[in-house]
Amino acid sequence: MPNNEPSNWPLPKFYFAVQFGDDEPVRFQEVSGLETETQVIEYRHGNSPQFSTIKMPGIAKTGNITMKKGIFKSDSKLWDWMKEVKMNTINRVKVTISLLDENGKPTMVWTLANAWPTKITGTNLKSDGNEVAVETLEMAHEGLTISQG
Repeated sequence: MPNNEPSNWPLPKFYFAVQFGDDEPVRFQEVSGLETETQVIEYRHGNSPQFSTIKMPGIAKTGNITMKKGIFKSDSKLWDWMKEVKMNTINRVKVTISLLDENGKPTMVWTLANAWPTKITGTNLKSDGNEVAVETLEMAHEGLTISQG
């Protein structure tokens, strides 16, 4: 039977921080794609009495991470990072995404190994709109680890 004390409630997902390497945290509006999967290898050896395959775990696979943030005056760090990829000098960094508690302390931490930008999308422009300008960053990485803060 679940305990209904306040400390046993799921954490809200709106309070989080993103850090690139050792830089100051960057404020993002949304982070998606925190997933990992293991490919399935189907195998049947030649003298198996069963006329079916067995399933074994194969290579781990991670998807790209997508992040959205507001555009601020004189803030071109993400675009500068993408420019390095175009010059064939990819700057791979550790990216830490932390879900924070009500005191701002990390409770769940996702760490991306060797992340680098694959795509940046600027905002759409609309003369009669009143929304905030938002840019989108898509990153590839070489592994996702999860830890408790």
